Amino acid sequence: MPVVRVAVSLTEAELASAAAMLSTLVAGGAALGWVDPPSPDEVRDLLLGLAADDDAVLVVALEDGELAGLAYWRRYARPTHRPHADVEKVAVAPAWQGRGIGRLLMTALITAAREAGVEVLTLDLRGDNLRAAALYESLGFRQYGRLDRFVAVGDQRWDKLLYALDLRVPRASYTQVSTAR
Repeated sequence: MPVVRVAVSLTEAELASAAAMLSTLVAGGAALGWVDPPSPDEVRDLLLGLAADDDAVLVVALEDGELAGLAYWRRYARPTHRPHADVEKVAVAPAWQGRGIGRLLMTALITAAREAGVEVLTLDLRGDNLRAAALYESLGFRQYGRLDRFVAVGDQRWDKLLYALDLRVPRASYTQVSTAR
């Protein structure tokens, strides 16, 4: 089983692996915020920026140096939303999908959010991503909204589902993972 860690730095091999993974996922239609696969430089800038950002947490899942997945949250920039953070990307390499990596990544993000004093952790996803919705709900996230046909890729349209996990209330639906930096 891969090791999940908070990434405060990344090796060149991890950065290259992340770029290849995200490119493959997006080319295959994954809803990760890109219409076209991101360039290696774009992924590098994103991940290095996240690793150095005190208002963000990046977690990676690694098995024998191979990147199995990554995920991150960022605090909201708006002053009235600062107690809260948004999960912006959760990506699992195709070879690792269906093996519990998404749950490991999300558990680590939730634990890191609790440790950072985040009050509400939010996320959104494309309405056709039923496996992800089931995972988030099993971890205690609740759907609070839906924007019909909001996500647009060319002529295709999908609903955008909005979820939140209130961390001000104790939850026993996940196992805590240490995320010491």
